[in-house]
Amino acid sequence: MSAAPAPSAPSSVSLAAAAGGGSLLFRQLFDADTGTYTYLLVDVPTGEGVLIDSVFERHERDLSLIQELDIDLVACLDTHAHADHVTGSWLMHEATGCAIGLAAAARAENVTRPLQHGDRVSFGGRSVEVRSTPGHTDGCISFVLDDQSMAFTGDALLVRGCGRCDFQQGNAHTLWTSITEQIFSLPDSCLLYPGHDYTGRTVTSVAEEKAFNARLGGAATERDFVGHMENMRLPHPHKIAEALPGNMRSGKPRESAPAAPSWAPLQRSYAGLPELSPSWVAEHQAELTILDVRSSEEFEGPDGRVAGSLPIPLPELESRASAIPADRPVVVVCHSGSRSALATQQLLKAGHSQVANLRGGLSRWSDEGYPLEGAIRATATT
Repeated sequence: MSAAPAPSAPSSVSLAAAAGGGSLLFRQLFDADTGTYTYLLVDVPTGEGVLIDSVFERHERDLSLIQELDIDLVACLDTHAHADHVTGSWLMHEATGCAIGLAAAARAENVTRPLQHGDRVSFGGRSVEVRSTPGHTDGCISFVLDDQSMAFTGDALLVRGCGRCDFQQGNAHTLWTSITEQIFSLPDSCLLYPGHDYTGRTVTSVAEEKAFNARLGGAATERDFVGHMENMRLPHPHKIAEALPGNMRSGKPRESAPAAPSWAPLQRSYAGLPELSPSWVAEHQAELTILDVRSSEEFEGPDGRVAGSLPIPLPELESRASAIPADRPVVVVCHSGSRSALATQQLLKAGHSQVANLRGGLSRWSDEGYPLEGAIRATATT
């Protein structure tokens, strides 16, 4: 069976809706294992965006969001060569063709856009300004949005704290200068987004940190700050042996990345679910088990069904799992993809390795022009 043409990409309306009608879409993502924040900024009118401080292990999550929102990723940026996690920049570059941006001072491999103080990284009609903020490491930079309403400070300035200064050419005097001259020179209302937090704090502001940061706010002097930083005696990050070498390669693995599943071009939804497009399923239908988890009434009803589907209603899936052929991959379907998503999760937990949800369900299947056996189409009346 030949496949119909692939559906066109989602329009910018969907991106505008995701942004609440604004011209800038902003997402703050979190990696609980390392306390790392990743930031996505998108110019809604053009769909172009940048990703800041990605995490290697969260690549699929980030890529899924970018694909679901149909974002043209211009660059994957890092505030510094991290010591506590490996960046996902190289993986994102391989997946999207985006630039890899890191301070030139970090001297890392595979960087396609080495950054200097004063550079601007444009995405659509928006941009971020690069400000050199060394002291935590000698290659630390912060990114300031073009209207100075927000800045991404990495580990230079955290919420009520700052990055340590005892390795990677760190220096407390240098960090004091970076923060007071490059970050505290921003408007008091500028929101500051840190590279990490371990207690759930997500954002602060220039005014707050000037007033309340115990290390350098209020009446603290440079002498106070240096005395604090030089006496912290912190243990080294537990991933430093893996993270630093990995980040000096911009996250490129030493060994080849694990091969993608060979049975199908799976994509992960932002919810983490393996999915397949109607076009691919239609083209390979004869090689698959199409598992329909709607009720019996729906299966026999006017909405129709994919020819040759195996009907097992979702409430009966666990008790009737032995009826699913083990010699071919399974694609799970329902009306919209909601119940089939739950069924897909259940099958994966039960040990089925070749299983995926039909993206958009039978509704999208029908909308894209693929046939449904037994469907009764409504006719217009006068």
